[in-house]
Amino acid sequence: MYLNVLPLLLALISGISCHEYYDFDYGFAMYQMSSPNCAPECNCPANYPSAMYCDELKLKTMPIIPPGIKYLYLRNNMIESIEEKAFENVTDLQWLILDNNRLENSKIKGKIFAKLKQLKKLHINYNNLTEVVGPLPKSLDDLQLAYNKITKISPSSFEGLINLTFVNLQHNQLKEDAVSAAFKSLKKLEYLDLSYNQLTKLPSGLPISLLTLYLDNNKISNVPDEYFKRLSALQYLRLSHNQLADSGIPGNSFNVSTLIELDLSYNKLKKIPAVNENLENYYLEVNEIDKFEVKSFCRVLGPLSYSRVKHLRLDGNLLSHSKLPSEIYDCLRVANDITLE
Repeated sequence: MYLNVLPLLLALISGISCHEYYDFDYGFAMYQMSSPNCAPECNCPANYPSAMYCDELKLKTMPIIPPGIKYLYLRNNMIESIEEKAFENVTDLQWLILDNNRLENSKIKGKIFAKLKQLKKLHINYNNLTEVVGPLPKSLDDLQLAYNKITKISPSSFEGLINLTFVNLQHNQLKEDAVSAAFKSLKKLEYLDLSYNQLTKLPSGLPISLLTLYLDNNKISNVPDEYFKRLSALQYLRLSHNQLADSGIPGNSFNVSTLIELDLSYNKLKKIPAVNENLENYYLEVNEIDKFEVKSFCRVLGPLSYSRVKHLRLDGNLLSHSKLPSEIYDCLRVANDITLE
């Protein structure tokens, strides 16, 4: 059930950590009188006439979209194609939500998205795309193409997207040759999700603006020396469910002062990689760790020198309470929980 929130308030209340699209309760909207400026098969609540809901109508083609619509929802239909003139009347469209349809790249005609000069959100999750759609308008700030079959990112896919901050490409079939340098021109990109793909290496050319990077459930086996040092704003990093071993991680790979959360669970680690004292959440469950070294968290112990880790997961390893050194509590003095089993 969707939250009962005015679409126009989203920009004021949504954050990068919870980057979902919200709309007022669709079931509630169905009981309201629809605005006359609406496709007959869809619903445009009279109180919010700029939003048009065409969800779950078994549509195979795009409905006629009247002028004035800014928020268009076409989720859970059977739409296979988009004709070149589909958005001719809606030059001020801001959100286009096409999740759970049957769209293919070859059936999206012309430069239809680039013509939408006010478009901010484009969601085409759960479709049949094989490459990133484009060209896209410079106004776009949120692009979601998860759960498709994407293997290709054209060199021009993200060209000129000076406002793009959020990209979700999880659950596709991307390899490192398709990803490398694809995002380097996105100077404002803050959130990038490449989890559940086929990467064997960390992608090159990531923008230094990144705050959140998800690379879990790939096949990554090593971290290039000082790879994360250049990502000087990075706060949230997931590398769980990969093939990382001690030999593939240089000593200071994760000693990044901006990192708040690091997930290295479900890998092949035998030692705890060293992290910066500022890290707060550290997930290392289901590895092969058999020794706890305090220096992984605290290079020096003192009144003002200690780890800020609050949550530490080490369950599913070869550790027990008896293997923990006594100085652990001097180092991890603010930890709320340390899970061993």
